[in-house]
Amino acid sequence: MALPVAALTLLAFAAPAAADLKLCNRMSYVVEAAIGIDEKAATATRGWFRIDPAACRVVLQGTLQADRILLNARALSLYGSSPIPQNGSDTLCVAQDNFVIAAARQCRAGQTPAPFTQITPKETDDGNLVAYLAEDSDYDDEQARLAAIQRLLAIAGYDATPIDGVDGPKTQSALAAFLKSHGLSADAAQSPNFFTLMIEAVQAPSPVGLTWCNDTPHKIVAAVAADDGKSVTSRGWYRIDPGKCLHPDVAGQPKQIFSFAEAVDADNRTIRVKDKPLNWGGPKELCTRESKFEINEQGDCGIRGFGSAGFAAVDMSGGGRTLRFAMP
Repeated sequence: MALPVAALTLLAFAAPAAADLKLCNRMSYVVEAAIGIDEKAATATRGWFRIDPAACRVVLQGTLQADRILLNARALSLYGSSPIPQNGSDTLCVAQDNFVIAAARQCRAGQTPAPFTQITPKETDDGNLVAYLAEDSDYDDEQARLAAIQRLLAIAGYDATPIDGVDGPKTQSALAAFLKSHGLSADAAQSPNFFTLMIEAVQAPSPVGLTWCNDTPHKIVAAVAADDGKSVTSRGWYRIDPGKCLHPDVAGQPKQIFSFAEAVDADNRTIRVKDKPLNWGGPKELCTRESKFEINEQGDCGIRGFGSAGFAAVDMSGGGRTLRFAMP
């Protein structure tokens, strides 16, 4: 599944900040949002607020006293290379898990700097404020929800491509197969917690496609590469939390799949055991990058400004393969 070129769009209009603030998600990704409040030279941040596609969430309640409202959003780690670029002019502190930071311009231990974008939400008829997160595809709520279901079906190993928010026999067949394999009724797809069910499926071992499982006490970042017979495309980084599994998105039916993974600490530094990096790979040198990446041409990685890692070929002859990463 190829990730589309997408952007974080905030449909914003001038409005007085004097009511509940609500964020609405019209993306094909389950996202987590953090907000920043600038008031009289003091800046606080709080997050993360999970927002499902076609859903809204109140992130601030009551009368809001603020000179500026700022936003950072991220797709869940299971999507791998997120399509949400962050190019805000303000750098504020966040934490990996749920947080409230009172002085958010000077990061302390356990906090990392992140770019925030100023937003001016729209005032709604009920007097509240709302801002929308959207992709270049400009989905409405119904299209965003269906595109998000298609995307998670594809990650879970069901062929629901293209990811376009358009219903059809292919999407319906993939969805029916998913529901049947998980013992769910036909109307389960309309339930409020359906995305939670799908995410649990993505983070569990599967007989279809490639699955990574983290059996270590550390966070693992991983990359996948696919050889379609003409070129090799490498993609990363996917975050796999301890005790979790994840299915990387692999488009089409590649002739060969490769995998690389390594354990990292809270600052994304490679964990070392007995002075050796704790990683799982092989002899196939492919291009990578420190940040999230998708690289379509391999070779001369260093000359082209990329890093590289040794990937291992994955035997997919049985139709599915689970790689379990454990301590040595």
